[in-house]
Amino acid sequence: MNLEAAIEGILFAAGESVSIDRLCEVTSRSKAAMRQTLEKMQKKYESDVTRGIKLVRFEDKYQLCTKSEYYDCIRALNEKKGRVTISNAGLEVLSIVAYNQPVTRATVEFIRGVNSDGAMNRLAELGLIDEVGRLDAPGRPILYATTEEFLRCFSLQSLSELPEVDTDIDMAEGAAPYSQPEKLTDYIDQTAEMPEI
Repeated sequence: MNLEAAIEGILFAAGESVSIDRLCEVTSRSKAAMRQTLEKMQKKYESDVTRGIKLVRFEDKYQLCTKSEYYDCIRALNEKKGRVTISNAGLEVLSIVAYNQPVTRATVEFIRGVNSDGAMNRLAELGLIDEVGRLDAPGRPILYATTEEFLRCFSLQSLSELPEVDTDIDMAEGAAPYSQPEKLTDYIDQTAEMPEI
C-alpha cells in the first residue's frame, strides 16, 4: 500500500482533520513513519504549483485545505451563502478566551467589564469556542476554550503560535490590574470529557 496515497484518500474522504493516532491505526503504521510521511507530503503540496490544496497541521491533527491564493475562487463559489462576520465585541471576547483558556464566562465579563452573553453565544455558534469542563467552585461554572476551528480560521497550527501579549500595560489611575495567580486548569473537573483542541 502506498502510504501517501492512503493518507490523501483518508483526508479527502474525511473532509475534516484526522489525528495522527487515527491515521496510524487505519494504516497500521508507526507514529514515527506516519509523522515523517506527513511532513514530506506537506513540503510536496506546498512546493507543487499545479496543486490547489495543501496539507495543514492543527496540533496533532492533519487536514487537506485550499491554498490561500485560491480563496477568492472559493469565496466566489460560496458567495450566495453569505459572509460570516464577527463584531468587535466578539473579537475582544475571543482574544480573552484564547489567552486565558480555559476560562469562565464570569472571568471574561470581569476582564471586559460588560455583559458578554451575546458575543460568547455567537462565538459558540460559529464553532470558535466550546465548553471544555466545569470549574470546581460554587455553582460549578462552565469553562470555555478555543476550538480547532479557531486554529483553522486564524491559520495557526497550535496555540503556541499566538502572538505574545504585553502584560505590563499601564492601567488607568486607581484601576487594579487583572491578575490570575492560579491557572484555571487547576480547577477543571477531571471527570469531564475534554475535546482535543
